[in-house]
Amino acid sequence: MLLPLFAALLLGLTLRTLVCAPPPPRVALNGETMGTIWSVVLNAPGLPREGRIRARETIQAALDKVDAAMSTWDPASEVSRFNAHASLEPFPLSPETIAVLALARDVSSASGGAFDVTVRPLVAAWGFGAAARLPGNGPTEEELRAIDARVGYQRLELDVAALTARKLEPALEIDLSAIAKGFGVDQAAEALEALGHADYLVEVGGEVRAHGQRPQGGSWKLGIERPTSDGREIHGIVSLDGLAMATSGDYRSFHEQGGTRVTHIIDPRTGRPASHGVASVSVVHERAAVADAWATALTVLGDEEGRALAAAAGIAAYWILHEGDEGFRQRATPNFPPVDRVAAATSD
Repeated sequence: MLLPLFAALLLGLTLRTLVCAPPPPRVALNGETMGTIWSVVLNAPGLPREGRIRARETIQAALDKVDAAMSTWDPASEVSRFNAHASLEPFPLSPETIAVLALARDVSSASGGAFDVTVRPLVAAWGFGAAARLPGNGPTEEELRAIDARVGYQRLELDVAALTARKLEPALEIDLSAIAKGFGVDQAAEALEALGHADYLVEVGGEVRAHGQRPQGGSWKLGIERPTSDGREIHGIVSLDGLAMATSGDYRSFHEQGGTRVTHIIDPRTGRPASHGVASVSVVHERAAVADAWATALTVLGDEEGRALAAAAGIAAYWILHEGDEGFRQRATPNFPPVDRVAAATSD
């Protein structure tokens, strides 16, 4: 997913494990997962060094488990082995992977297929993802028709009770990159709560979940990134407690094909990159996995269709839209938290 700026960046703080004594109220931890970095800030006055080590190890273990199940880069992961399973027979999966696939199915159905974890062959055909072919002129119409025959969330059958997934098309493949980081955030947050931590901010590759109070007092403050490809600027700041936020956008992962800007946001319904003026969509929800999936779905749907669906479904979402060559404007559903603007843009 594409990134809101982590709250610590707003405060000019460096994220590294603190081991000095006496323990400060702010404990910063970080590590690597899913091809990106994770960062956690705890408001934990008096937490001893052993407690910080335990928290870091617990977070890393939770994220490693998600990565081992859902990575498309690791040929030994559950997802990779499922993709290589060219059969119509049920395939056993872990409870975590089944839970993510069940959530993905719900978002796919609710969004009319704008979110679809079977989109992997299309993403690769346009030059993105673990199986990407070299960017060129894009797939031909014949290639798109061939790929379309093995894409579609309706072609993936789940048995939640039996913990199995079954392909209705042997060549079907899945990619959970638009939901796995959010799920990892949730898993890390729940692991911290199990250790007794109630005041924390968890971030994995830009997907964030916050709970309780920050060390300075008050709710955690998170940045929504201004969608520019040449730098990292803050567009606005929101305060969150007990909520997660995820952002999807077209401004980080893209390339040029035949003079046309092609983004990694692929519309599964058309088989082509989305191109309707949405720079980014941020979604706030209690669960980071839900926010992650819906941010992608609403980006694919575009401004008008996406806002209508979000409003009807009660989804808290915030759009930044391209306007002219370098301008932006923003729109939001009524239930999105107040945004403290720190960058100029027009709105309507």
